[in-house]
Amino acid sequence: MAWHGQLDLTFRRDGERSVAMHRHSGPLRLLKSLHPEGPGVCHGVLVHPPGGIAGGDELVIDLAVEEQAHGLVTTPGATRFYRSAGESALQSVRARIEPNARLEWLPLETICHAGALAENRMRFELAPGAEMIGWDLLALGLTASDAPFDRGHITQHIELPGVWLERGTVDGAAPQLLDSPLGWAGHPVMATMWFAGGAPIGGKRTESLLDATRAVCAGNALAATSGCTAPHERVIVLRVLAPNVETAWTLLTAVREQWREQAWGLAACSPRVWRT
Repeated sequence: MAWHGQLDLTFRRDGERSVAMHRHSGPLRLLKSLHPEGPGVCHGVLVHPPGGIAGGDELVIDLAVEEQAHGLVTTPGATRFYRSAGESALQSVRARIEPNARLEWLPLETICHAGALAENRMRFELAPGAEMIGWDLLALGLTASDAPFDRGHITQHIELPGVWLERGTVDGAAPQLLDSPLGWAGHPVMATMWFAGGAPIGGKRTESLLDATRAVCAGNALAATSGCTAPHERVIVLRVLAPNVETAWTLLTAVREQWREQAWGLAACSPRVWRT
């Protein structure tokens, strides 16, 4: 039996507080909303109790951040796409960030098991004055368990309409992509991270964020397989290839710390669930 889950999640400003409102159907819900760094930023923890996404499953997240609110979204564990008997599995996220609002989209890693037929689709619509930090951390197979991603496929779709579109399919039976130095170069983990605005970020601000990111990368073990660019005046993108999730995670969290401080004047304040 396939699972179909829908979560409608809204962050809004209530006086000095950013608060989370939600409705759900099926096995997808907001577990908790927290304020570990004060009332202005609301941390939301999303859970999918079945623990994974199999063939025929469809999870849909409709997310809104209203004017002046700041919402952070994360998960307590990895998202797993399991082997399929023939049907595709889909996780779809559509987020709308209103003027002068902020979103941090920071889920834990996505693990794609061998034999999965999966699509992970994300679309972020930013109004003028809105900004966000987001990341996507994809791990292929279970290398520590000697279970490589050698069959199946996953399509990754990350979109900022009219600004930036990342869409590609990774085929486990195509070693020419996975092993090539022009592809994944034999690495099982790829991370994509972005800072985006609903209006141009600004030349000096962009250069400052690029310089800070490149400095972090240069001092990291993944210096040779990471790079940061600004493909559009409204987005900065960091790309990382890694031998495992832990090394990529260390780099992403260090960059987030720099982006938060330089762009928003905020300390890192990692979600509590990352430490449990």
